[in-house]
Amino acid sequence: MMRYGSEHKQATRRRIIETAGRRFKQHGIDGSGISALMKDAGLTNGAFYTHFTSKDDLVATAVADQLQAQNADIVAHAAPGRAGVEQIVRWYLSPQHRDSPDDGCPSAALLDEIGRCTDPIKQAYTDGALMVTDGIAARLAPDDPLSVRTKTLSAYAMMAGTLQLSRALADRQLADELLEQGIHNAFGLLGVDMSTGAVNGLKFPRDLGLACYAARAC
Repeated sequence: MMRYGSEHKQATRRRIIETAGRRFKQHGIDGSGISALMKDAGLTNGAFYTHFTSKDDLVATAVADQLQAQNADIVAHAAPGRAGVEQIVRWYLSPQHRDSPDDGCPSAALLDEIGRCTDPIKQAYTDGALMVTDGIAARLAPDDPLSVRTKTLSAYAMMAGTLQLSRALADRQLADELLEQGIHNAFGLLGVDMSTGAVNGLKFPRDLGLACYAARAC
């Protein structure tokens, strides 16, 4: 029997996590069984339990991985201060993000299902979401980011809901107008002045060449 080394095992685990992230966002958590997940990954069902104890274990891992990617590849690349907050908001509520859910925020795709999941999955989501929003808060109030944590989290929730609704609308013009209004609303809540109306250098992940985000956070 062929035995694989630790590097192969790690690569296989990574492939399962990335495949799960894509499938969860395309078909939902409830609509993604282990058989379908492993088929997408090109693996047998039996290989699943070499890497994860249960589907919930995989869900928690995939959710955490997606949010880590969003933080590393979007938030961390934004400029310091409020200019960076503007970049993040404009990226998040951009038509490109709206039209590419497989490469986008896991919150907008999975939040309703995560709310019905087990506590470990909710904890994985909580830790990841706070990592993202704390990066925004640190740009709003660098001397005391905790003082704006709740406000930042509220703005994040508002943006996720706006993105969800924009994706659901059949009227493209109305969907675009909703995104633009969402930008104004987020800036108002966060106390960020409107500037040029451009994304100010922070482009959609594919434009930045952030292949890791496109692969993991989808």
